[in-house]
Amino acid sequence: MAQLFKNMFDLTGRVALVTGGSGGLGGETALAFADYGADVVITSRRKDALDKMAQEIEAKTGRKVESIPCDVTQEASVKDLVSKVVANHQRIDVLANFAGMNIPKPAEEYPLEDWKTIIDANATSVMLCSREVGKVMIQQKKGKIINVSSVRGEYGLAKNYLGYCATKAAVNMITRQLACEWAKHNILVNAIAPTVVETALTAHLFKDAAFSAGLKARIPMGRWAMPEDIVGAVLFFATDASNFVTGQILYVDGGVTTW
Repeated sequence: MAQLFKNMFDLTGRVALVTGGSGGLGGETALAFADYGADVVITSRRKDALDKMAQEIEAKTGRKVESIPCDVTQEASVKDLVSKVVANHQRIDVLANFAGMNIPKPAEEYPLEDWKTIIDANATSVMLCSREVGKVMIQQKKGKIINVSSVRGEYGLAKNYLGYCATKAAVNMITRQLACEWAKHNILVNAIAPTVVETALTAHLFKDAAFSAGLKARIPMGRWAMPEDIVGAVLFFATDASNFVTGQILYVDGGVTTW
């Protein structure tokens, strides 16, 4: 019997580039892509962390993972990264933009220097990587781009999230605009928007017991998200299962946005 739908999530033969791929959500995504058959390239600024993650993924999946350091806030570095990936693999089928950060400070004291830093890290990086990989995908006449937003791109938080909320709202609109412009090239652009995911990026939240308890109380499922909770949504957007879906922000939030 033919496998009518069993291969919808198969990434065999696809080339996937993951920014922020040295750990956290990016590392888990790279692992999932490799496990589903993709040739994976991971990037971040730290070569040592990248190599360690590549070795971990290779040990778990048996698949070779390439690591290329890059500063995704710098145009020249991004162009060099994309050139190397194309030279080594001839194509890029999936881009997952997981690089990002937070600088939690009160709005009334938010330094302009920190504002510029977080804009570059969370929004400019998405634009640069999508723009350069988009050029490759336009030539291929197809591709999938997955961005990482947050429920904070739609909803505020009681304190210290001015920069983060603003940049994730920007990611939402970058996603929708690219989807609109590039649909004619069969390039599908979507975003996932998690609630709090337990990673190094969110560790500061758990230091304030009362504040973190209040956050958790707003999650109907009663727990934080874990990196592995994000994988299914990312795979959906990266594979043929989502071939008629673009410009969407998918909330992976345990029900936060239901009330």
